[in-house]
Amino acid sequence: MLTAQQVYDLMPDASELMSDEPEMESSLHYEQLALLVSCLEWFWRDRQDFFIGATLTVYYSRQQLKKRDFRGPDFFLVRETERKARNSWVVWEEEGRYPNLIIELLSDSTAQVDRSTKKVLYQNHWQTPEYFWFSPKTLELCGFRLGSQRVYEPIVPTDQGWLWSQELDLSLGIHDRQLRYFDPQGHLVPTLQEFNRLAIQRTALESRRAEAEAQRAEAEAQKAREAEARANALGLEVDRLRQQLGGQ
Repeated sequence: MLTAQQVYDLMPDASELMSDEPEMESSLHYEQLALLVSCLEWFWRDRQDFFIGATLTVYYSRQQLKKRDFRGPDFFLVRETERKARNSWVVWEEEGRYPNLIIELLSDSTAQVDRSTKKVLYQNHWQTPEYFWFSPKTLELCGFRLGSQRVYEPIVPTDQGWLWSQELDLSLGIHDRQLRYFDPQGHLVPTLQEFNRLAIQRTALESRRAEAEAQRAEAEAQKAREAEARANALGLEVDRLRQQLGGQ
């Protein structure tokens, strides 16, 4: 008879399990996935309490390993965990944590599974609080949140067509035919490249404003100098006339 500690000691370390996910269907899907990952990582650059998985396998049971029934969301977020590189997400090596949010990118070959089989898995077994799917091709966007009965309820879009995510504290919406994040004030969450471009534009605008202000100040100073010169000239003329009148 083995003790619990002996059984634990005999268990292999599964934290280095490699991901086993298929390639994405198109460059549209690659670009969209890279955008979702890079934007959020940049926006949360000062945080160390989350993990983003991109086409990484989520291993959630040893039975799953035997059946090779692998499930890897296109994009998933786990909160309140260490921000570090991982080869996959192994639930039993991560204190039983499942993703807090999942986004699937629909394609012709995956749409049916994403809308049915995976939705049931994420709702019933993983109990993932929020699930979204988006089609880079048709721009179909849907979102679901676990309700009080622990079943998915549709997230009602805003007037702009955005879907609010409680897990992100951001909205998901379509901008230039891509799925993007928007902050609570409605501002687009930029990529690093967009942030740098905006910073350059702001610097140039501030420089132009400073130059315009300097020109305005110089114009005002010139007017003051001219007014002073006219006043001095007028004073001299008055003095000259007084002298002439006094000499008569």
